[in-house]
Amino acid sequence: MIKVLVVDDHKVFREGIATLLEKQENIEVVALSGNKQEMYNALNQYLVDIILMDITIGKENGIEITKELTDNFSDIAIIALSMHNETNYILEMIEAGASGYLLKDTGSHELCEAINTIYNGGNYFRGEVAKAMLDRLRNKQHPQNTKKSNIPLSKRETEVLKLIVDEFSNQEIANELFISIRTVETHKRNLIEKLDVKNTTGLVKYAIKNKIVNLD
Repeated sequence: MIKVLVVDDHKVFREGIATLLEKQENIEVVALSGNKQEMYNALNQYLVDIILMDITIGKENGIEITKELTDNFSDIAIIALSMHNETNYILEMIEAGASGYLLKDTGSHELCEAINTIYNGGNYFRGEVAKAMLDRLRNKQHPQNTKKSNIPLSKRETEVLKLIVDEFSNQEIANELFISIRTVETHKRNLIEKLDVKNTTGLVKYAIKNKIVNLD
């Protein structure tokens, strides 16, 4: 059962999301939070797999909260669920550690697909979100990352990395490459350490920047 926490300052919206998700057999909404304090209270009380996070929570900044969560709760995945479709908001949330970004007009099918994809070890960046990531990586130089551009990857590591970018879950990668899930997880950990990134989002950004994959 995927345990979800919804963080949004609009009561009607968060209750509507809860009603939608509770129709899914494999998803349980464990709590609804209207602010940062309520969120931490919920995290102290419940086991949580995924947080649906608004970017603007009253006077609080969902991007900053996401950074805190990434640093202190690395086992919890965060999906941005926002009304903002501006590139800066999207990229700042992703750089803060979000594993997915959805607009609030997203349909229920896509929301559930994103939750399941991320729960299974993938990321969820599509449409204008994926385009925003690609444009930033093409147009903005990151001098601190230059040293990572020439790091050689094994054939297997490259295969795993490409499948991560294609949003394959750990199980799907294992099936595709005829290896165990444990081996997939080992490759992911090794890639994160070798490329000096924080999470699978960093792996996706590295793959795009270094043209390991082509999103055109």
